[in-house]
Amino acid sequence: MIFQFGTSRFLQAHVDLFAWEASKAGQKVPAIAIVQVSNDPGRGERLHAFNNPSGFPVHIRGLKDGRIIDESTQVKSVKCGLSASRDWAALCSAFVHHATHIVSNSGDAGFEIPQEDHVRPSEGAPRSFCAILLSLLHLRWRAGQPGITLMPCELVASNGRTLQRHVSALAEAWALDALFRQWLATDCKWVNTLVDRIVSEPLEPAGAVAEPYALWAIEEQPELRLPFTHPSVVLTPDLAPFERLKLHILNLGHTWLAEQWQSAGADFQVTVLALMQDDGSRKGLEELYEGEVLPGFAARGMEWAAKAYIAEILQRFANPYLHHRMTDIHSAHPAKMRKRMGGFVRWVDDSGRNVPLPRLRAALGPYEGQK
Repeated sequence: MIFQFGTSRFLQAHVDLFAWEASKAGQKVPAIAIVQVSNDPGRGERLHAFNNPSGFPVHIRGLKDGRIIDESTQVKSVKCGLSASRDWAALCSAFVHHATHIVSNSGDAGFEIPQEDHVRPSEGAPRSFCAILLSLLHLRWRAGQPGITLMPCELVASNGRTLQRHVSALAEAWALDALFRQWLATDCKWVNTLVDRIVSEPLEPAGAVAEPYALWAIEEQPELRLPFTHPSVVLTPDLAPFERLKLHILNLGHTWLAEQWQSAGADFQVTVLALMQDDGSRKGLEELYEGEVLPGFAARGMEWAAKAYIAEILQRFANPYLHHRMTDIHSAHPAKMRKRMGGFVRWVDDSGRNVPLPRLRAALGPYEGQK
């Protein structure tokens, strides 16, 4: 069974949809159990919907190869929804006996561990994703079960190895058995992945609206066994170029638009499409890409890959069939500014080339030093 940590609309229109399409194509795909990590009561209806055998709809809308795509699929790959806090005993039992793969999307700060979780809980579920995951893995090891494959989808550089470092450090802080820590390192596979799809709207109580473009790039490692194959799943020996293009073109572009939207008054109704249809906003983004982002990638030897990806992103942002609201993109804005723009500026500066980046540096200024 695939255990998915995170109830986000993104995973519903990405991993969950891929699994269902692979199943319909005749593959034997493990069922998916979705785990709610947070205690947010607002996710209750969504979690309940995941237990409905009729599934949930994913609507794909947009342009692909010049033709209109407007289709809906009833996704039935998800077999149950569990709350870590309310269904802890059932989650532990299912995880120990049935888990084969883990996917997650716990947000930009999802790997952070609050101070309270630095002490091993005596009973019940911990608060954070990493602590919950460690508790479950430890139970699985104690039961004599084999290691599993972890394929996080968070937009974090080297997300598989990063998750491993956080979980391993917490295992040491909890003073867990050295043999267990060795099992984490040698029997479990921590896989770096990158996801790329614009999922613009949730459907209630579960489901989503997304663009036709989709990518799940997965970094190869020895004896890696994927839960399914799919046309949008790409195995690669080096994930870094995919990460840079996604983070510093698509995500940086979204965050740039969010910064301009905020400065203009933050109209609740404004979407990415509306900004791309506004001559001034579109021109500003195009000038940023052409005048600063592209020279930055050129300084790192990625000019042509960046040029092609920028052209594709401008078309995806102007998708007339998606309503991607700026209020959603603006969520956790300061952290995104530091990660997407600040990360790009540092990456370019580390090249040793003198690339001015005046607009990016000016926009980033108010956010430097914030937490």
